[in-house]
Amino acid sequence: MNLFRSKLMFYRKSYKKEITKKKKKMSTTIAEELFASFVDFEQVEEDQYIDLKRICRNKRRKLEVSKSSSSLELRYIHKNLSLAKNEMDRLRDENSKKLLRDRKLSLVLDLDHTLLNSAGFSVITGEEEYLNCERDVLPEYLKSSLFRVDLTKTLTKLRPYVNTFLKEASKLYELHIYTMGDFLYALEMAKLLDPENIYFNSRIVSRDDSTRMFEKSLDVVLGKENAIVILDDSELVWCKEHKENLIVIERYHFFANSCKQFGVDHKSHSQLKSDENESKGALANSLKILQQIHTLFFDLGQKDSLEDRDLRKVLKSVQKEVVKGCKVVFSDEISD
Repeated sequence: MNLFRSKLMFYRKSYKKEITKKKKKMSTTIAEELFASFVDFEQVEEDQYIDLKRICRNKRRKLEVSKSSSSLELRYIHKNLSLAKNEMDRLRDENSKKLLRDRKLSLVLDLDHTLLNSAGFSVITGEEEYLNCERDVLPEYLKSSLFRVDLTKTLTKLRPYVNTFLKEASKLYELHIYTMGDFLYALEMAKLLDPENIYFNSRIVSRDDSTRMFEKSLDVVLGKENAIVILDDSELVWCKEHKENLIVIERYHFFANSCKQFGVDHKSHSQLKSDENESKGALANSLKILQQIHTLFFDLGQKDSLEDRDLRKVLKSVQKEVVKGCKVVFSDEISD
């Protein structure tokens, strides 16, 4: 076990060293935040350790390949799909034109701490043991939103209002998932969020599909950057050139381990036996902003063509209004 732990710490240092090389100005706090999105080293199991070795190895290999290749792998669409850059640009253009004709934009959604919160079976605390009860004896607010996912060995709690959020957002946007989790985890979470497969279809991007080491990028998304909004709890995981597309939502910390990972100094919802307010929480507020962005983008009073419009300019104007009005757009109100 000592040998296992020493090897584990070696890969932890190796992982953080890669981040430091990639982002020379990155602080230790930022490195730890990125790191926390992959694995909690206080509770790591041997199979997670082996998986971490694979992550580091595959990311290095992917970076080397991307430097020497002009094509993009879109394995989340089909396991053998690889497109040349000009073909990818053509598909982006076609898909974007189709969406605009349907008066839709693209919305890229993060999973963890944005739409849901997960915790491994092994990190559930004594205060949270009640979460392992049979569904019919759980508190009412958990009966339809807390899931035990044996395949990923996690308890997953859907964020309040997420079902309404996805239903309403899908009327205005083509929805994508983009997570730093692996593809298996992404698929299992998509099943919980979209059991009838009406929102995401095959548009589920994981870290296995990313072309950049430790970063998310829109280069694997079939949409044009001037018509894509990103909703994520972290700005740090996105590459510099796509941060103008980003709305940062307050993190959802349902489990105690989530607070621990990010150094939050208050108790989690599970410990307090409470949750976000359904109608005034972060997702409800985010939906209002997304609806406003959509309305402004498709404003019939504008003289330029839809294809020439840039959603990033709209997003900037909305953010200025939020600051000017002293509104907390993505706040989290707690309900008992």
